[in-house]
Amino acid sequence: MKIFRWSSQFHKWLSLVVGVQILFWVGGGLVMTLLPIEKVRSEHRVAEAPATALDPGGLMGAAEAARAAGVAAFSKAEIRTTRRGPVWTLTPVEGEPVTVSAVDGRALPPLDGREARRLAALAYSGPGTPVAATFLPEAPEETGRKGSLWRVDFDDAERTSFYLSPETGEVLTRRSELWRFFDLMWRLHAMDWDDGEDFNHPLIVVTAAAATIVVLSGFVLLWFRMRPARRRRRTGDREA
Repeated sequence: MKIFRWSSQFHKWLSLVVGVQILFWVGGGLVMTLLPIEKVRSEHRVAEAPATALDPGGLMGAAEAARAAGVAAFSKAEIRTTRRGPVWTLTPVEGEPVTVSAVDGRALPPLDGREARRLAALAYSGPGTPVAATFLPEAPEETGRKGSLWRVDFDDAERTSFYLSPETGEVLTRRSELWRFFDLMWRLHAMDWDDGEDFNHPLIVVTAAAATIVVLSGFVLLWFRMRPARRRRRTGDREA
């Protein structure tokens, strides 16, 4: 009986401490299984881009583009097509990558709001239309990026936002109210309310250990509560 009373009290108070987090674990897991990850990432809002082959004629090589851009030495060079034309992205030995036109090696002129809306609309698939274009000198936390971005908002049901490169106009990432809800549930699930990136920190380890103890003590209580019933059945069988 002492073990029963001790287990009952311990189970009750520990359940009060970790019960809310257990609810977040179960509820967060339910949300993450119900929401298709493709919709969370707004992949259904991405228009299929037409395939465009690079024509090497009239384009600079990497070394020539680097000289024109004033990049003394680079460790990596990537050429690709964008809706603003072909570009070289040069990664210097030291410093941040530099994106320049593959035609003349010059930096691309910065986007304005009108062009940002146009490029976002071309990259979008769905019933919405762009309703706002905002230049952000610093990328918001939800993008997971650094530097400046253009944000173009659409008026669809999910309130989709496209974040565009201010140089090339490429869509770098997508966010929506559905993504933000999913992100909130993930942070509650992982007990990381800062950026949701750390899911094995000491707090969650301690809470998970406490939740395990709650379950084990519950089994102990269940065992003791079932004993009188088992005794009554045995007694009834003997009397019969």
